[in-house]
Amino acid sequence: MSHRVKILACSASDKLANEIADCYGLQIAKFEKQGFSDGEFQISINETVRGCDVFIIQSTIPPSDNLMEMLLMIDAAKRASAHKIIAVIPYFGWARQDRKDKPRVAIGAKLIANMLVSAGVDRVMTMDLHADQIQGFFEVPVDHLFASTLFAPYLESKKTDKLIIAAPDAGGSKRANAYAKYLDVDLALCYKQRKKANVIGSMTIIGDVEGKDVVIIDDMIDTAGTLTMSAQLFMDHGAKSVSACCTHALLSGPAHERIENSVLKELVVTNTIPLKRKNKKIKVLSVANLFSDVMEQHVNLKSISKHFLFAN
Repeated sequence: MSHRVKILACSASDKLANEIADCYGLQIAKFEKQGFSDGEFQISINETVRGCDVFIIQSTIPPSDNLMEMLLMIDAAKRASAHKIIAVIPYFGWARQDRKDKPRVAIGAKLIANMLVSAGVDRVMTMDLHADQIQGFFEVPVDHLFASTLFAPYLESKKTDKLIIAAPDAGGSKRANAYAKYLDVDLALCYKQRKKANVIGSMTIIGDVEGKDVVIIDDMIDTAGTLTMSAQLFMDHGAKSVSACCTHALLSGPAHERIENSVLKELVVTNTIPLKRKNKKIKVLSVANLFSDVMEQHVNLKSISKHFLFAN
């Protein structure tokens, strides 16, 4: 027996949540966010969710108010006797803090997972986690979707016989290699050494890119420093063109200016994070249909395996 479905849209993902609801064939459930003068806010759901499967949609991008809003929404749904609460987190923020890489640092991703479970989620749906092992931080099931479901067909539609897939760093080589195998093309790697966060020391190219249409694959793009430097390095090594597919478009600081002034031919991203401004080099693919289909499969107790072209 399937339960009634309610979809709630938090502030940071309001537009995407409405797209998902349209694909699902439902209206967004009504709620109210009341703010106080000191910055505190309160969430109240304005319609019954008793006995419902409740999907709460929010990418946990900074500021931390976005995370807090989702936690309060989860708690409100739990106290209103929802049957199941599913956190739909298209972009799981804090995922770069997935391990202790030096003494006395927090593992932020694990902390966020603990907070979501403590708040009352029964399941999590997300896309292209920065590190796959974050799924194991949760004590509830995690549906980990891949943007390759969108990117791979898009690249196939380009119909170029000079295509080569590239990873912007050693950490992204596994993901890029999966694309290369699926598309039956070669793989290149841009090896980088960082001085500190968002500051790159040196970069080296591994692989032959001369005369090739290079497509860089990554899970996120933040300040665009790595991406634009990689693109320039590939062009310096004789590449015919350089494009990129990055799932989560954080695009903070000077990112837009760097992209506009770079040798990048095209940057393809998803709408897991809303763009702050338009950019003629950026093409956005919507994840709304994918999330809507997976949500429907979950409600109907069906497998979601058909939504995976290949494992990243």
